[in-house]
Amino acid sequence: MHMSAPRWGVKVREERGDVPGWVLVTVMTAGLVVAVWSVADGQLKSVLTSALRSVSQP
Repeated sequence: MHMSAPRWGVKVREERGDVPGWVLVTVMTAGLVVAVWSVADGQLKSVLTSALRSVSQP
């Protein structure tokens, strides 16, 4: 099977994507991370420290 690149001036298809959707997903994800982090900062540090200690001890 031989596939060649499209020639200049020939529109393969126009696809703009969903930029506002991706921006919304990114902003909302960042907001959720900040919210969870601010509420559970101490607990997250404790869980991470405990997990790292249990792995590093023989």
